[in-house]
Amino acid sequence: LPPNLALPLTTGNELAGVVAAIGPDVTDFAVAERVAGRRAFGAAAEFAVLPAVDLAKIPPALSFAQAATLSGTAQTADTAVESLDIGTGDTLLIHGAAGGVGSFAAQLALARGAVVIGTASPENQDYLRALGVIPLVYGEDLAQRIAATAPLLTAILDCAGGEALDLSMSLGVPHQRIASLGDIARARQLGLKSVEGVRDGKRLSRLLALAAAGKLHAEVRRVYPLEHIVLAHRELDTGHGRGKIV
Repeated sequence: LPPNLALPLTTGNELAGVVAAIGPDVTDFAVAERVAGRRAFGAAAEFAVLPAVDLAKIPPALSFAQAATLSGTAQTADTAVESLDIGTGDTLLIHGAAGGVGSFAAQLALARGAVVIGTASPENQDYLRALGVIPLVYGEDLAQRIAATAPLLTAILDCAGGEALDLSMSLGVPHQRIASLGDIARARQLGLKSVEGVRDGKRLSRLLALAAAGKLHAEVRRVYPLEHIVLAHRELDTGHGRGKIV
């Protein structure tokens, strides 16, 4: 359980839906418009209240499920790639590249001109390959296989933590070009790159536009109805699978 929070609480950080009501000073949105946004611990609900600056209109080409996956996870991935200053000439290693943040980060890094290597389970190798990522199965001799694939690794994004973070520290990449979303507390202790950047409606609008134009793929693994949220959390706890559970 996150600090300063107690049960019972509403889970979920990402949402998409239809505007039911607006405040008196809101001019950018109207009742009945389709919108997506981010609200930490309050998204898995029939109604949620958000500041207008945290919302973005959903393009017609995207479903609610696709838009919801972009509202938090894609923004996190975008801030990570931005914080690492990924660009042409970089070779980025992503641990857990088939997951929600990992798969978005891979696509955003590729769009910036980087080469991306991603670790994932055997069943997700083809998925990563389809995104344009060089896939590697995590496990035995991974350090040697990474070195053989990318002798000049320049940046690392760890979305897994644990052994993946330990491995990241041994690959000769400067600390300021290693970021971990899998173990944020330990990453701070190690002096690794902090992931910074505002996550708001402006950033989300840009990401939604990329997805609507076919330039950013939102992988929806499975959609559960609200009354089956316990099953959704149990699937999430397995730590396997690609894309997002909605």
